[in-house]
Amino acid sequence: MLVRLGELGFSVVDTDQPGWTEWSDDQGGYVWREERISRLLEADCNTPLFVSGAVSNQGRFYRHFDEIVLLSLPVEVLLRRIATRTTNSFGRTAVEREAILRDLAEVEPLLRRSCTLEIDATRPLGEIVDQLAELVR
Repeated sequence: MLVRLGELGFSVVDTDQPGWTEWSDDQGGYVWREERISRLLEADCNTPLFVSGAVSNQGRFYRHFDEIVLLSLPVEVLLRRIATRTTNSFGRTAVEREAILRDLAEVEPLLRRSCTLEIDATRPLGEIVDQLAELVR
């Protein structure tokens, strides 16, 4: 999705890529590197910016975003996509799948309450990209 948005000329950042997060024992998980995210969000940008990722400290940065979008889909679809994706191996082991299911049960309701828009991610990718692009046009 980010690739497609980038092809349309938008700026995109996938915070699941190395360098954007760090482990926090206090938070019990990965958090955004606040200085780096702050620099990104405070920089003058000539094109709309899409930031992807979910971490426990993301709420500290919500004031910088025009929209907070939750892409949601049924568990069985999520697990099937994780099992067949080629860009990221996370989620292939039983332990990782258990962690995904636990996070889904605990975190998705929090994300749903804080988002400004929820998109059904079972829809075709082109439709989702068009809907996201329309938000900033």
